[in-house]
This record gives sequence, structure tokens and C-alpha cells, in this order.
Amino acid sequence: MKLMEYTALALFFGASTVWAADYTLGQITVTQPSTFETAKNTKVGGGYMTITNDSKTDDRLVEVRVEGIPRIELHLSATDENGVATMTKQDGIDVPSGETVTLMPGGLHVMFMGLGDNPFELGDQVDATLVFENAGEMDVTFDVRARTASDHSGMKMSD
Repeated sequence: MKLMEYTALALFFGASTVWAADYTLGQITVTQPSTFETAKNTKVGGGYMTITNDSKTDDRLVEVRVEGIPRIELHLSATDENGVATMTKQDGIDVPSGETVTLMPGGLHVMFMGLGDNPFELGDQVDATLVFENAGEMDVTFDVRARTASDHSGMKMSD
């Protein structure tokens, strides 16, 4: 990653945030998996990270598993020319050879659904398994961080 991309990520995740560990599986590296704290009555949460593919083969994130969370989907948020935001389920997230893909609010992200009475609380960690089409399975930990006003946006879901 270029210095400018690191700077942008630092601004996105907040200068006071302690950087989580990088995770590596073969030539796939996952950096800064995180999620926001959720209110007690909130049943969903988003997951964010940066995925770098240094291999000569394209790969694809096809699944995320977390024990105790009944449904997890990969989503794309987008805003149309009229300012209407939507969220669409994805069958996977492509991670082309030699490229970096950033999952973040307002774009590609993991959607944790069915949190029930187990909200994500500030300082918690969520152990997960990322499943890549070619690289295989990678265990990561999503750090739960504080949500700021600029992180929140209402979205309408579509299939």
C-alpha cells in the first residue's frame, strides 16, 4: 500500500485507534478488521477491513462465519444520483491479484445479522473465520470500536 492509502485509512479509522494485528494466509493479508458498537435493540452490525492479494491469482471472499451470529452476508452500499442509499447482498467480494480491497461504511462490507440480545460493545472482540475461494479459511478478530456521527447512515436493503 502506498503512504497516501495508509494515511487515508488512519483518518478513516481514527488517529487514536490502536491498530489491530494483520492476518496473513498465503499471499492474502487482512488488516484492521473492525466493527462498530451497536445499541442494545440493534439486530445488525457491519464489519470492515482491508484485504490485500499479493498472489498472482485472483481470489474472492465468499463467506464470513462467527459462532453465535445466525446470519452473515456480504453487502455493497451505494447511493444513487437522487441521494437514495441502498444495500445489496453480494455472492462474494472479488480480491483481484495484486490489488487491495477496502471494506468500509458506504461501500463493500460484512453484515452481521441477528445479533439478538448480544450487541457489540465497545472494546469487545468478535472472532470470525473468513473464507476465501482460493486461499481457504483465515481466522481473524474484529475489534469493536466507537461509532461517530459520521459513521452512521440509514440504508434501504434490497436483494
